[in-house]
Amino acid sequence: MSVRKLQERRGWAFSVAVGIIKPTLLATTTRDWRHGERIPASGGFVLALNHISHADPLTAAHIVYDHGRLPRYLAKSGLFRNPVLGRFMHALGQIPVEREGKGAVAYAAAVEAVRRGECVVVYPEGSITRDPDGWPMTGKSGAARIALETGCPVLPVGQWGAQRLLPPYSKKLHLLPRTRITMSVGEPVDLQDLRTRELTPDVVHEAADRILAAITAQLEEVRGERAPAERYDMRVLGDPYGKYGRGTRALEQEALAAQEKDAQGRDAQEQDAQQGTRNRRENA
Repeated sequence: MSVRKLQERRGWAFSVAVGIIKPTLLATTTRDWRHGERIPASGGFVLALNHISHADPLTAAHIVYDHGRLPRYLAKSGLFRNPVLGRFMHALGQIPVEREGKGAVAYAAAVEAVRRGECVVVYPEGSITRDPDGWPMTGKSGAARIALETGCPVLPVGQWGAQRLLPPYSKKLHLLPRTRITMSVGEPVDLQDLRTRELTPDVVHEAADRILAAITAQLEEVRGERAPAERYDMRVLGDPYGKYGRGTRALEQEALAAQEKDAQGRDAQEQDAQQGTRNRRENA
């Protein structure tokens, strides 16, 4: 059930996507959405999230859609090269990003989308985190540049749970038992003092750091624990799992542990129910 009525005309592509994806998510997840009312009902803005699973663009789209907005993503350009999928992605209004050399094109398209009043979803980390405990790692400057160029608000979101639905770099979905997806939407990141300054690398870096700090603060609230004092930096520490690695051990182990705990809980409930039945029969 939607929290806020859709404010935009969704078109045929979104109608198809919503008709397939939303019922699937409703059947396979439960939702703990916190402060979703902070998502603007109108006007352009950037939604910036931590990245923990290839499934989390779908769960992020769910909270955005049910609060009355259509999400626009910066998506890998390779997805657009398939004739069928590419046409569909363009119809959805998604923004292709070249991995090498053409970032300015995607940046300009994202700026234009925000200026048209759209919601642009950005993962500042650029890829699924390599932090061994799943915390946000050092990121890129895209969200900061868009915000400073347009003056739009940036809403930080801390999310947790999608890594149980689809562990990082895994192809195996865990559809049952239903996965709890928690998302906490923060207040807009305060960049006001930076907007009047020249757009230098230092200013962009400061804005990007504030955005990641705000995302991390939301994730700390969701997880109920403190993040490390320093973010994981692949440029310094490297990618221990390779370009197409299996993802962080902690996220995979956490997903497996959650599944085992759910299974044990179901077994205990079944045993309690059976014992209750036996007791009632004995007392009859």
